[in-house]
Amino acid sequence: MASLNLGFNGARKKTAARIRAVERRNLITVCRFSVKTLIDRSCFETIDDTSAEFINFVSILEHILSHRLKGQVSWFGYESPRSFWDYIRIACSKVPHSCIHSIENMENVRSSKAKGRAWIRVALMEKRLSEYISAALRDFKTTRRFFEEGAVVLGEEAGLLADTLIGLNAIDFSFCLKGEGLDESCPVVIDYTPYLKFTQTSDSISSDEEEMRTLGSSGSEAGTPESHMAASLLADQSTWYSKSKRLEQKYRVVMEQKGYLEELVCLREAQLSESVSQNKSLLQRLKDTENSHKEEKKQLEIIILELQDQLTVMKNYDLRSRQELTSHLTNQWPSPGALDTNAVALDTLLYRKRTAPWEEKSFQSLEQLSADMSLSQTSLEPAQLNTHSLESKAGLTHWHREGLRCVCGKRILRL
Repeated sequence: MASLNLGFNGARKKTAARIRAVERRNLITVCRFSVKTLIDRSCFETIDDTSAEFINFVSILEHILSHRLKGQVSWFGYESPRSFWDYIRIACSKVPHSCIHSIENMENVRSSKAKGRAWIRVALMEKRLSEYISAALRDFKTTRRFFEEGAVVLGEEAGLLADTLIGLNAIDFSFCLKGEGLDESCPVVIDYTPYLKFTQTSDSISSDEEEMRTLGSSGSEAGTPESHMAASLLADQSTWYSKSKRLEQKYRVVMEQKGYLEELVCLREAQLSESVSQNKSLLQRLKDTENSHKEEKKQLEIIILELQDQLTVMKNYDLRSRQELTSHLTNQWPSPGALDTNAVALDTLLYRKRTAPWEEKSFQSLEQLSADMSLSQTSLEPAQLNTHSLESKAGLTHWHREGLRCVCGKRILRL
């Protein structure tokens, strides 16, 4: 029993998938016919809201954009119907210089259905309907969120839809967007009669000919030879006439296909030339960017070398300054052993002249002072000399004077 249910469910799913595929093919095919009819009609008159071809095209496009469109779920779990404008408004929001914002702000168009119809008319007047549809189809995440499985915009036919709508860019549309007729709540209906045409197959034509021959032969049995000849002539004429009709019909079909293919080739060539020009411009921009980057890199390398040279110079200058400062601080004051004996003696003599009244005994001559000074230098130890080498000039002079006084055994009275 379970296997029977599974088989029944599988057959039902296959049937539903086939029905959806047939619906998609029918909508895309009738859309192609409608676009071709619009292009042919635009050669003789201006297309506006009153054109029957345009009304039928808009109905077909609304059916395509509303095919298996998900409803809007409310808080209570009920699903309310939704217009395709909700999908277009989000999916085409990133299109540059789009008319979405202006349609949203239209005061005389309030409902979602009316805004969707106004968008179709504005896009046709802008000659950008195919661009909008292509941008919406590229946003696959939003498309999956709004449509159920098996929709036209989710199938392989979606690319054909965008390509078919490119042909409408050759038409100059003129519409009035006052809101009249856009808010109609009645469902749109597609008129298939302009695209339906009975085509008689060769088998049916042959059967008709056989039937005519049979009727002619049955009548000739009771007729004269003249009637038999007339019947044969009529049969031949009908045969040639049917053949000519078949050839004429095939010729028309081939010519229509040829015209459609030529239009498609022209569109593809235009797209190809545009893509080639864009590719050339992008390559040129890339080349210019690479050249600018190379020049900037060279300039930065030169700046880095200059900074390295300046840093090396500054390091050498800093090292030399440190050495000069160290030597300057080290050699600023001479050591006690390097003092000039005559200078010390002269300083002592000048000091004694200033302090002569308070001294008990003075030196007899400069030679005696020099002898005393040499004696004091030989009596000093090297450790004492190194200890006093870092003192100031005033301290050194005072030390020598005290040493002279101690060595000579003189007593000098100081103020």
